[in-house]
Amino acid sequence: MKSGIFSSVSALVATSLIGTQLIVSNAVADEAGMEEVLLDNSYTVTKVIDGLMIPWGMAFSDADTLLVTERTGNLVQVTLSEQTKTTLYSVNNLYAKGQGGLMDIAQSPEDANRYYFTYSDKTDKGATTSLATATISNGKLSNWTRLLKANADSDSGRHFGSRITFDDKGHLYFGIGDRGDRDNGQDTSNHAAAILRLNLDGSVPTDNPFVNDNKVANEIWSYGHRNPQGLFFDKATDSLWEIEHGPRGGDEINLIGKGLNYGWAKTSHGKEYWGPLTVGEAKTLPGIEQPKWVYIPSIAPGSLILYRGEHYPQLNGKLLSGALKLAHINVVDIQGDQLKEQLRLVTDLGERVRDIAISPDGLIYFSTDNGNIYRLEPKPK
Repeated sequence: MKSGIFSSVSALVATSLIGTQLIVSNAVADEAGMEEVLLDNSYTVTKVIDGLMIPWGMAFSDADTLLVTERTGNLVQVTLSEQTKTTLYSVNNLYAKGQGGLMDIAQSPEDANRYYFTYSDKTDKGATTSLATATISNGKLSNWTRLLKANADSDSGRHFGSRITFDDKGHLYFGIGDRGDRDNGQDTSNHAAAILRLNLDGSVPTDNPFVNDNKVANEIWSYGHRNPQGLFFDKATDSLWEIEHGPRGGDEINLIGKGLNYGWAKTSHGKEYWGPLTVGEAKTLPGIEQPKWVYIPSIAPGSLILYRGEHYPQLNGKLLSGALKLAHINVVDIQGDQLKEQLRLVTDLGERVRDIAISPDGLIYFSTDNGNIYRLEPKPK
């Protein structure tokens, strides 16, 4: 039984009053054609706020307070119990065109009042991705400071990245796309098409892989990434997971290693937009790291987390990615060094899932490009 039969009904319910619940199916893709089928158990979803302008990133300051970046440039504080939203800050010099705008937000692992942001910064050549930090306390933002203005300028409005994550050794990681220029994929003299690694103060760690190579930007941790829009460090396994957009087909989940080349655009599992031709020289080449999972067709990933907790036993230890094109939460099982797609959640909403966040009390929240934020209720019905 296909889930699409319920899509129009669920989408209609999803636009109703905030706080109401609706049933959304768990769906799994079969191996022959990725056809969606319903499973026996379903989660309930509660809409907690609406009316946002493409809520791109989310970070909890406490279980009742959610900080949300709108791609149009505003940082909004959402009080869940009161179902209210307040604008705390509007980013200056923002390039809010194409795929650009105010992007991710992440709370510092060492200071609960300090937050990091990625955004597309206007430049003389068009725009680039920048990293900033600020203090948020008592509902007020102060000390907005840009830490890095990436050497990734382009007049293209495409492929800015960019998610933020932290390891447990005082380092910050964030990704930047190829900025619409495929040659950037293998050009390590700039920051495009790369995962960058910094200290929390924005300085370069002395053990970064290319600090002694004057032909490679010091901040680069890995390269050859088309457009990374999901990045998550799993402290339990000391693993850095990344998900990125392929071209027409070929979205990738990668396990990121120090100094490794992930191939774009020499290798790709996708096709050219204008025909059946493959992209690059091959799907695999010596010296290039292979993805752990490839999506054909593309799901258009918007985010990535690895859930660990007791509220959702079926999801414990799984990778969860928001999907934009196919409008669902993608659940991937980790089986040793292999991945396997397991579930597709909230397909009946019919909304592009942008970001996924875990609250301090262990609940899953997700945002959609429709301007809504939902909570996935932990008890299947």
